[in-house]
Amino acid sequence: MVSPTGVKRDANHLTTPVAPKKSKANGSITSFFGVPKAKANTSESKPPATYASTFNKQKWVASLTTEQAELLQLEIDTLDESWLSQLKEELVTPEFLALKRFLRKEKQSGAKVFPPENEIYSWSRHTPLHKVKAVIIGQDPYHNHNQAHGLSFSVRPPTPAPPSLVNIYTGIQNDYPSFQRPPNKGGLLTQWAERGVLLLNTCLTVRAHQAASHSNKGWERLTQKAIDVVARVRSHGVVFLAWGSHAGKRVAGINQQKHCVLQSAHPSPLSAARGFFTNGHFKKCNEWLAERYGADEVIDWSLTSNVKTSSPFVTIQGPSTATNTSKISTTKQPSPDPLVEDADTTQHAQLRTTDEFEDDVDALEALAAAETAD
Repeated sequence: MVSPTGVKRDANHLTTPVAPKKSKANGSITSFFGVPKAKANTSESKPPATYASTFNKQKWVASLTTEQAELLQLEIDTLDESWLSQLKEELVTPEFLALKRFLRKEKQSGAKVFPPENEIYSWSRHTPLHKVKAVIIGQDPYHNHNQAHGLSFSVRPPTPAPPSLVNIYTGIQNDYPSFQRPPNKGGLLTQWAERGVLLLNTCLTVRAHQAASHSNKGWERLTQKAIDVVARVRSHGVVFLAWGSHAGKRVAGINQQKHCVLQSAHPSPLSAARGFFTNGHFKKCNEWLAERYGADEVIDWSLTSNVKTSSPFVTIQGPSTATNTSKISTTKQPSPDPLVEDADTTQHAQLRTTDEFEDDVDALEALAAAETAD
């Protein structure tokens, strides 16, 4: 039989290292790095959970009254769920329901409304909330056939790019000389939308051939809510491009400590020469995104498959070059669109009837100033 002293010595010998082993196991490198790994996975899944995963669409629809469900059927069917989850409270307000009743009467009266119903919320489907990197704010949808399709400034082929979009292309070329305009004078911007550029008009419908006919009916409140949602939910920061006084008012409350807000004159022919061509917004947008998120997260502004216009960055053309470019868009030299002409006295009456000037605050201000000077 082993002596008590021997047992005690052996017990001390066996017991003494046991506690340290447990401590080492609990504090091992493998165990230490296991926790951050779990947090990283949680972080990666956070955006979808933040925007839509916690939203029970079926339960929300079931909570609606019969009239609400009927009026909001389009929103239920076509508004991307990431946006619906954030805008659902606005949709049931008396103001929005009054807008939907107004639109129902328009439809019942036989009035033609643009864009087509199933494209009113195409901006939400092309650019889900968790993918928004930049926001370009427009005003009223184009009001002629085969133009508006739910994305600001964008038109479907074979409609040629409208004058403002032609000038936007010039602005991009000033930042990125490698930019190539789309073939056949194209103006379809869905590629931008799918890359994270939210192309949002502040009014989402219009009666055919009647500019601003649906303004101040309730859309502006919803789209302002959408802008505010981007600013709140995309808290790490996005870029807001606000061209013209109308768009400027929409971003007035944006926290510029969190987000990048770029403002300038509107790209319409009657105001673009007041600073749009030289604003450098497309390059500034990418520089900010690169600094905030890394070079892989900048916007590729190209609309053709030939050249990528996002990197490397280039030096913006000097004022003299930009001025010459703007003259191409505002004088009687050859241009992609006959409406991009000098706003002289003989053109004022014609410009008043064109699609882009009746509802363009900046263009109207410039037109009024020109007529006063005459």
